Amino acid sequence: MRIAGWSFGKSEARLAVLPAIAIVGCAIWLMLPQASDAESHSAATPSEVITQSVSRTDHTAATQATLTSPGPSAVSTDPNQAVGAAAPLDIAPPETVAPAKSPPDGLKIISQSWRRGGLGSKALVTFTLRNTNDYAVRDIEIACSFIRRDGSHLTDRRRIIPDTVNMKSRKRYAGVLVGFVNVHANKAKCSLVTASRV
Repeated sequence: MRIAGWSFGKSEARLAVLPAIAIVGCAIWLMLPQASDAESHSAATPSEVITQSVSRTDHTAATQATLTSPGPSAVSTDPNQAVGAAAPLDIAPPETVAPAKSPPDGLKIISQSWRRGGLGSKALVTFTLRNTNDYAVRDIEIACSFIRRDGSHLTDRRRIIPDTVNMKSRKRYAGVLVGFVNVHANKAKCSLVTASRV
């Protein structure tokens, strides 16, 4: 055999034909129709169908058994069951602990007044605190509500006073800045929110 100046023997011709056969085989394999994913999932095997029907039957039987089982009010003829049902559970009720007295319970504002500062936009509050507790308190938070002359609510402001009021004592605070307020605010009422025990 002689092609374009090359001569092939029998073994060389066989080796040259093998890659051509492999290429043709791959092309035919790629052109064959293949099953899609939808077809492979839609066709359930008989074992899967049997398993699904058995699980549905078990679920239906369990539901019917639950519906037909006697409730706790049904009378039982077994004496052991009657004793077990009548016996109370050994669960102790939760203990009710009296809430601890919070510091503001013995802490009161006994007098208060306010005035404007900073060109009329700041509220400066003067008040006296009385601590009747058996311990000192500190970090006292007050909330002041500001209203118009006609009684309608305008705004609220809060302030924490980082000071300590000793037990069984009183302390006066003058001109404490609680924040900016509306120019139409006419009255203010301050109250205690919280305090920390020392």
